[in-house]
Amino acid sequence: MSTLLNPKRTVAELKELRQLTGDQNGAQRVAFTKTWLKARAWFKEKLKDLPLEIHNDEAGNAWHTLHGPSDKALLIGGHIDSVPNGGWLDGCLNIVAGIEILRRINAQYQGKPPVTVRLVDWADEEGARFGKSLFGSSACSGNLDMNEARGLKDKDGMRLPDALRDVGINFERAKECGKELKSAAAYIELHIEQGPVLLDLGLPLGAVLGTFGVERHAITFKGQAAHSGSTPMNRRKDAFLAAAKMSPEIYKIAERSKGGVCTIGSCTTKPGIVTSVVEECRITLDQRHLDGAALKQMFNEAQEASERFAREGNVEVSWERLWQIDPRPFNNDLIDLCDESIRETCAKSHRLPSGPLHDAAEVAAAGVPTVMMFVQSLHGISHNKIEDTKEEHLEMCVTAFDKLAEKTIKWIEQKGA
Repeated sequence: MSTLLNPKRTVAELKELRQLTGDQNGAQRVAFTKTWLKARAWFKEKLKDLPLEIHNDEAGNAWHTLHGPSDKALLIGGHIDSVPNGGWLDGCLNIVAGIEILRRINAQYQGKPPVTVRLVDWADEEGARFGKSLFGSSACSGNLDMNEARGLKDKDGMRLPDALRDVGINFERAKECGKELKSAAAYIELHIEQGPVLLDLGLPLGAVLGTFGVERHAITFKGQAAHSGSTPMNRRKDAFLAAAKMSPEIYKIAERSKGGVCTIGSCTTKPGIVTSVVEECRITLDQRHLDGAALKQMFNEAQEASERFAREGNVEVSWERLWQIDPRPFNNDLIDLCDESIRETCAKSHRLPSGPLHDAAEVAAAGVPTVMMFVQSLHGISHNKIEDTKEEHLEMCVTAFDKLAEKTIKWIEQKGA
């Protein structure tokens, strides 16, 4: 580890941020709120002694730039916003570690790194308030659906454009921030895993292969309402029975896919009373895989199964796509560098996909070579106040992430040669 790097300071600053912006229920840094603004002010204060150019772009993303002789830029990214009652590390670990890396780079290169280094705090990664994740990064990548986002409202009925205006952001200009990626040569991001894979393997760190593609659908089975007492079992058109058969089937589909996951997350019935056979049953199905062809196969198998169960139960079935995103594989060279950095830090690495989406997915979609590093999550839990990671693992991840940053700087230099 470089003597210029102090991972213990990162852990202390994470605790400081927790104290400033959390309560007994967890982190409260929901985007575009007063607590979020307080967190950003704290973050800016931590960087005041570095010779940085600092500005917010049109979507509210906060950029902190250490200029080098080359305009080619290494981007280090994350987000300081949280879900309500969230964990103390989700998102903010990325950029608080980024502060320490900027300190090291500035000291090592006397304020003039070989390439420009930019630390970005993406605005509203979580989408907790308006239900739209990756707002700032998708605006920057050009993938933000402006019509959809324009109509989003929070639980109090406030529109997203109005909430943005209250914190000085003009929604209609949000996608102008795409110019920030013009000089981007690589993007790296550190994150807690949020799941149990590294925990179960007994490993502190992992190199991320990419983010899953997602197929998300509502499946509606329609049968016939009938009295629960007077209708014989063999005469029923029970929509719930057909829908229920999907539950074990999706586990078989996921297993056959070799790496995919499937989830039925909600189920509603009509008429929804104890004395009636179910006339209509609506379930939601979320399917994810890193391989696009495998994801399509999972979807096809689920659709075929639903039609088979509908025929068996003498009911009808229909599908409605709720949302879809393609898999976002990361850059192979950067995955290798990430893997190497981890092995140099803690001897053993593991390569794994990311089930959750991250801002890195949008940066990769914009054509910027991208990689993520995961650190183990205790309990395999996130978006919860019990979210935690061992302090020694936090220190390891700062060290390994710093190594990745340095290796990536050299990689950018070599590619420019």
